[in-house]
Amino acid sequence: MFASAASVPVASPRVNPEFAQSVADGLLKKGQKTLPPSWLYDEVGSALFEVITVLPEYGVTRAEAALLENAAGGIVRAAGQPSFVIELGSGTGTKTRHILTAASHDVRYSPIDISPAALDSCVKALAGLPNVDIEPVEASYLDGVEQALAHRRGAEPALVLFLGSTIGNFTRPEAATFLRRLHKRMQPGDYLLLGADLIKPRDTLVSAYDDPIGVTAAFNLNLLARINRELDGEFELSQFAHEARWNERQTRIEMHLRARTAQQVRIGALGATAEFAAAETIWTESSHKFRAEELPGLGCRSGWSCVRQWIDREWGFAETLFQKAS
Repeated sequence: MFASAASVPVASPRVNPEFAQSVADGLLKKGQKTLPPSWLYDEVGSALFEVITVLPEYGVTRAEAALLENAAGGIVRAAGQPSFVIELGSGTGTKTRHILTAASHDVRYSPIDISPAALDSCVKALAGLPNVDIEPVEASYLDGVEQALAHRRGAEPALVLFLGSTIGNFTRPEAATFLRRLHKRMQPGDYLLLGADLIKPRDTLVSAYDDPIGVTAAFNLNLLARINRELDGEFELSQFAHEARWNERQTRIEMHLRARTAQQVRIGALGATAEFAAAETIWTESSHKFRAEELPGLGCRSGWSCVRQWIDREWGFAETLFQKAS
């Protein structure tokens, strides 16, 4: 999503090199500082996000869960009663239970996540489901798909779940590119269920990403705490403030961490210092919102054929089912 800087060596073999490189790319460059949203989800971040999902201001998870609960039977039938289900960014897998229990036969389920804590929670939460064999994959989305598909049995069709409006973390061109790359890895007859949050009033959206008791702020600030824990960083969390902004032109919520004062922050594992001007921000996440009618076209431009769409009208959330025809 963001530009890369030159490779930066890290001081310890115990350091996650991908995390270290992302921090170097995002914080040691000139211009807008950035950190990829995937790094928000370590053990602490994943736990905080689970709290966010039950906050009254954050309707995304409740709306999708209700939609999946009501439509699971129709989704499974429209997807040809799949026996092989892959989920990108599964988290704890709570909403996926509706899809898995709607299947009328044995199902192999491969949750994919970069967070081992989330995968562990997912396996524990769904372990009691009858007729479901769980095969977790700790990896990024596309690498995880390739690993999961390596265990496809013959020509069995797969249903890929991309829920939670995670597609909104991409710009629209990036989303189309990602869906094309996913399409190339699938075989004809495979399905994709895409969850997407819909555009709604600004105040509703800002409140969902900046709740009054500060859980989302803690979730965002934990990214700096993670740098301190894992990369020997020296961030003073009190010197940064969480901000949620609605970008009307791009129809997205942006999450930032704003420096309260000018400061220099040493990151020991990188052997480098990040410099911040007063009020300078680190852009940590974008959450694009969609019109329901644009989602079929987004998939079709990426090679997918739209099968059907289900919409929650109360909050405003859509599940769109696609198939790879060729």
